[in-house]
Amino acid sequence: MSQTIIEQQPLFDTLPVGQDVIFTVSNTSIVSTFTRVKFQAEVHISNNEPPNTAVNTDVVGIFKTNPNNAGVGMFDFRSIIESFVKTDNLAREGSAYKEVLNTADSTVPMHLIDKYSGNLNTMRYLVIQFKTEYYNGTDLVTESAANSGTFKLMNGYLKYTDGLTLIGNNFGYDLEKFEFKISEQRNFLTNAPTTQYANVNDYGTMGMLMSNPIGKSPSGTKSIKFSYYDASDIFLGGDIVEHNIANGGFIYPNSEIQSQMLFAGVFPANLQNWSTVFNTKILTISYYTINVISTVDGMSDLYRININCPTLKGFEPIRLAWLNQWGAWDYYTFIMKSSKMISTKGSTYQQLEGSWNDSTYKIDSFRGGKKSFRVNATEKITMNTDFISESESAWFEELINSPEVYILEGFKNETATPNTALNKYVTPVRLTTSSYIKKTVANDKIIQYTFEVEKSKTLRTQSI
Repeated sequence: MSQTIIEQQPLFDTLPVGQDVIFTVSNTSIVSTFTRVKFQAEVHISNNEPPNTAVNTDVVGIFKTNPNNAGVGMFDFRSIIESFVKTDNLAREGSAYKEVLNTADSTVPMHLIDKYSGNLNTMRYLVIQFKTEYYNGTDLVTESAANSGTFKLMNGYLKYTDGLTLIGNNFGYDLEKFEFKISEQRNFLTNAPTTQYANVNDYGTMGMLMSNPIGKSPSGTKSIKFSYYDASDIFLGGDIVEHNIANGGFIYPNSEIQSQMLFAGVFPANLQNWSTVFNTKILTISYYTINVISTVDGMSDLYRININCPTLKGFEPIRLAWLNQWGAWDYYTFIMKSSKMISTKGSTYQQLEGSWNDSTYKIDSFRGGKKSFRVNATEKITMNTDFISESESAWFEELINSPEVYILEGFKNETATPNTALNKYVTPVRLTTSSYIKKTVANDKIIQYTFEVEKSKTLRTQSI
């Protein structure tokens, strides 16, 4: 029997969906012998266990293409798989907010988690079964299945500057820099600089890729290590937080796709939610470091979070959260001058003067003339950064390009009420700054940016 052969497929098994996802298949004997030949791709996508191609439980579509002039069928599945992953805005069940467990009936924004949360929407499993369809002179026949390997889709994209690796016919982007490994400089799922700044009440998470490309060993990560320091670099204590089920994470390996990427609460307000050490030393902590560790060895870069000193000028801090290139979240707190502008747009009508529907005409001073039927208000906020580094300047490119941007409120000293947190901390906004100039010290000496956002929700008032 003839055989369908996969001639080309993505080189690595973890795929940012915003890239070309090319498969090429062949079946030489059938293409050269029969007519009405088509190559068929049965796409299986799962949000739990790896798909089983023997059943149709996870089939999302069957797609066909004709052989090209070289006698092979080529598929690009990018436009298909993009719609099956999306942003994780809410924490997964099993995570915690101020040490209160998040259940199916009580959810909190992802940014507010205590320690860890698995992903719900950011990653999916993908397996494709290829077949060859042809006309044997009497009937249409479909036979000779070939299964792809198991791929992990993630809600990320590639820039044109991201270099691809080519081995034989296969190519792809190597996510090695995100694969935690002992004594290696590996990253959380962010392009942010390893030194960041935050106010003491700022929330935020970092994404962790817990899966490994084909042929590479398991990550072996166990915990995140927090080390707290004062302004004189004196060690004040620390926390080690395992990413296990009890802390809202998972133990690797785990076949569920929700365990293949974790979100970790690493900013000061997340630590205030639960850490006794941090809260005891909160007035003296100047900065702290975080890194991923195995039992004792470091497995990532050392990230440093500097805690901003309170400004004496009285500027209101504004913290933005945005979806980054790799499907996780990045944050920046604007601590310099900001301004707010409210613009209104209403519906009007011409009101009759006096009363025309009573037994006698009555003159009412409040009636008559042009009146507002409804007034809708939109709020715009203009924010300024402090003087920043070149690495932060390059990082802001992702803010301009991000499809999801939010204003994030800070820590509130209150009893944990997960459901009410949904409308108290996260405000959707639209970045109205449409241009971005990449600045350098050589060209610009000092680097500072101004951004403008518009709150997405319109403030509605009473209707007349």
